[in-house]
Amino acid sequence: MAAPQPKNIGNLTGRWVMNKTQSTPVEPGLALQGIGWVTRKMVGLATVTLDTKQYTGPPSPPGEGAEVTHIEIEQTGTGGMKGSTEKRCLDNIFRDHSDWLFGSVRGHSRWVKPEEIEDAFLKSSDWLEGEEEKGGPNGETHVFSHVESVDSDWTATQIWGFQLVGGERKHVRHIVIAKGGERVELKLIYDYVE
Repeated sequence: MAAPQPKNIGNLTGRWVMNKTQSTPVEPGLALQGIGWVTRKMVGLATVTLDTKQYTGPPSPPGEGAEVTHIEIEQTGTGGMKGSTEKRCLDNIFRDHSDWLFGSVRGHSRWVKPEEIEDAFLKSSDWLEGEEEKGGPNGETHVFSHVESVDSDWTATQIWGFQLVGGERKHVRHIVIAKGGERVELKLIYDYVE
């Protein structure tokens, strides 16, 4: 289902379901991250739902100072797949996190404009960049997120935004997972539910 206006990168609050037909398969990325075969198959079969809450408030520790944007996502999967919680504070400060799937990681997130994106796959010419997409505090159209594994030496870098997919405007994440000289590119596409 297409994302209605005023849904943009500055207003992601709502329920989003990953469109497995339009998204690239996640298994190669999970394999590079060292996730076991059974878990990869379970994740690949599940339909992932994101319950997203976006708001402005004081920064999470260790940040301090002016209010910043927070994006909190509760992930659930069909078939009894255990979910996880993503808590992003868009102030570009590294924070530690641990969950059942990826283990111990540290990551940071921030607002970005297209000219700040360096990687060609993450930059993409498919992003919508019109005035209606400028949801960041300074007219940004994207969220940048970078995570590093504490134990497994992989990184995952994401750009979030909106694209036209099959003629419908959808929330999209471009993700590059890298380890050593290997690299996996993923494009995850989300349908808006409510």
